[in-house]
Amino acid sequence: MSIWQQGSRRKPTGGKYHPSMPKKKMHIGKSPTMTRVGEKKVNVTKAHGNNVKLKALSLNEVNIFDAKKKKSVKAIIEDVMISHANRHFVRMDVMTKGAIIKTNLGFVKVTNRPGQEGIINGVPTEYKEEKGGTRLAKSADEKKKVIKKHSDKKE
Repeated sequence: MSIWQQGSRRKPTGGKYHPSMPKKKMHIGKSPTMTRVGEKKVNVTKAHGNNVKLKALSLNEVNIFDAKKKKSVKAIIEDVMISHANRHFVRMDVMTKGAIIKTNLGFVKVTNRPGQEGIINGVPTEYKEEKGGTRLAKSADEKKKVIKKHSDKKE
């Protein structure tokens, strides 16, 4: 059974929509890639408009961009720590956009979609591993939030 990118042919009430155009091959979707930690394997697939997509099946390197130094370095991926896409992706070692991964240079947040681009890009993040579990460190702005009082009230 294929994944379908168009809307449903049925209304929420159960009635039918009358389609303005028939089903076409370009509306068929693909199953998710599930990029994992491991030796580099990349599939090349044809895309719409005579383009090519590089789908990463597994990767072991990440490009880390440090905005303060304005430098990019490569690091080796060790483990997936947090995945906001799905909690089971952590134990399956699946990397998606927004996932936090452990590298030999520290913790990195994935900023691109490795299943569609064939590489992993990331930025350093303030992530701390604790004994009882793992958590993200709050930024200085979040710690110093102060509730402002309205001064325009008449007394």
